[in-house]
Amino acid sequence: MTTSGVAANPESTFSLVLATAAGLPGVRIDRADYLRSALARHCSEEQIRVAIDDSPAAAGIPLDLLDRLADDSIRYEAAKASAISAAAGIPGFVFMAATVPADLAQYLGHMLRVAQKLAYLYSWPDLLSGDADDLDDATKGVLTLFVGVMFGAQSANTAVGQVAGMLSKQALKRLPRQALTKGVIYPVVKKVAGYLGARMTTQTFASAVSKAIPVIGAVVSGGITLATFLPMAKKLKSHLSGLELTTSSPRADAPHVVDVDVVDVSETSDHAVRLHGERDAHTGDR
Repeated sequence: MTTSGVAANPESTFSLVLATAAGLPGVRIDRADYLRSALARHCSEEQIRVAIDDSPAAAGIPLDLLDRLADDSIRYEAAKASAISAAAGIPGFVFMAATVPADLAQYLGHMLRVAQKLAYLYSWPDLLSGDADDLDDATKGVLTLFVGVMFGAQSANTAVGQVAGMLSKQALKRLPRQALTKGVIYPVVKKVAGYLGARMTTQTFASAVSKAIPVIGAVVSGGITLATFLPMAKKLKSHLSGLELTTSSPRADAPHVVDVDVVDVSETSDHAVRLHGERDAHTGDR
């Protein structure tokens, strides 16, 4: 990725980086596996079944529990993103051209991972559980909006709220593809993609500077990643948790939810992630 390419067409640049990041090993989160793992210590098997078949909101799972699980996932992904960023800074100036684009893709990949986890907790439908080549325009659109929310784009906040309203009012199990690819949301997606592509110029420059000095660059790079990733992920969490989709009424036949095991579910180890196309099999992955 070149700075001139970003400046020439920031919208296309972001779309390309988004698709690249989505294809990285371990970026795709299997919705059913993740919900089962996240809810296993807190909910009955019937509650988990309803959450997977329909949504956590339909299962009547309390918002405060979902918020705690979301915080666990944010901390976990932030720690992983920082560790990878620090490792990318170790080669120093000689290998800078090779590490900066990879670091950027990895950073966006962890943003996509945490975005999926937050979306599934807060009752959004499946996004990236499938194969690497099935990233359709509607999915690209909603992921672009999620990243836009993380970067503080107000238009992305509004558009995500509109999509959530469509999902809630129409009881949709899939993304509203027409709205995201040709309808009222599509112009916002294009605008947000252009904004994010332009931001990459600054981010790539800052990342390059932090990596210019070996070891010191690694510490700086990892610290910058942690300092930026946490608040950005919390922005998305805050927005998704307050949407109508999350607070909709549970199904009439939803089982009564009792938080049976309130414990710290933060990851205690970081197992190797399987190659893309396979499920995220880390059982403690929150």
